[in-house]
Amino acid sequence: MDVKLDKWHKCKVDIEVLKELSKKSDLKGLQHISVFFGLLIITGLLAYITWGTWWSVFWFLVYGNIYSFSNPLWHETGHKTAFKSKFLNEFFYYLSSFMANFEPTRWRYTHFVHHGNTYSTNDPFDHEIEYGNNLRETTKGLIINIIPFLDLVFIKNHISFEIFQHALGIKTKVMQDSIPENAQTKVIFNSRAFVIIWALIIFWSIIVSSWMPMLYFLLPQFYGKTLHKLVAFTQHAGLARDIKDHRFSTREMYLNPILSFLYWKMEYHLTHHMFPTVPSYNLDKLHHHIKDQLPKPNNGLIDAYREIIPALIKQREDSSYSIKKDIPQLQNV
Repeated sequence: MDVKLDKWHKCKVDIEVLKELSKKSDLKGLQHISVFFGLLIITGLLAYITWGTWWSVFWFLVYGNIYSFSNPLWHETGHKTAFKSKFLNEFFYYLSSFMANFEPTRWRYTHFVHHGNTYSTNDPFDHEIEYGNNLRETTKGLIINIIPFLDLVFIKNHISFEIFQHALGIKTKVMQDSIPENAQTKVIFNSRAFVIIWALIIFWSIIVSSWMPMLYFLLPQFYGKTLHKLVAFTQHAGLARDIKDHRFSTREMYLNPILSFLYWKMEYHLTHHMFPTVPSYNLDKLHHHIKDQLPKPNNGLIDAYREIIPALIKQREDSSYSIKKDIPQLQNV
């Protein structure tokens, strides 16, 4: 599958620079993965050691919020840019898909649609932006996204419920719209595998009479989602839809080093959308080469939400409203 960006605006960058920055590295990928899973192991152990005290609640919240950043890992390996090795990309893609509650085949296809038709409300519809009422980029969606366990109240619109539907062989709208017929069987098979693993984790908790297995492997995306959702929500929220120019539909911003690491540098999201084959560990370098052709990046989450919140409120009254970005008018851009 190739991302179709031939009709999209692209910033000018020296071809040799782009070739260099497009090189993948197993070493850089493994370094990132090692630190990420190391943090999970350390915080998970601290939660275990302090079990039965309020400190355990604290460490599980830390563990869960780190665990939820398996989503950017899924994203990077889905683009096959985390590693040079095809095997490593595929292995960690399937692992992180389970961690993120993303059925891997469904999300591989819809993510390609997302890149080729970012924020599209027409055919083909961008199901990645709005794949459930609880995740639509609205004020309601934001609240449901960041409050732990609140999405369980709206479970019918949650991605986990979609997996149950696919496991039962139900052809959802997203499957009909985005998944080729010859891949739908794989979606159903994978979904059933997910449900079986979930059931085994629940059974494990029952057998040992402890919430621990579920807290470690099943519930982190529900209780530890806040930090990741706050960051990821900024990607397109409040920006223009149905326009073939990522400068109007996708946000670029700067984050502190810790969040940037956990997020695999996806704060350079506009740069990523223009050049999706560039590994995340080179996005900041590529951003440096094209930043004069881009709208001014937001300086952190607070700065981003200063424009997002008012925009979401205005969109409740006028769905056509979007944040107007100042685009540098450079010659030959």
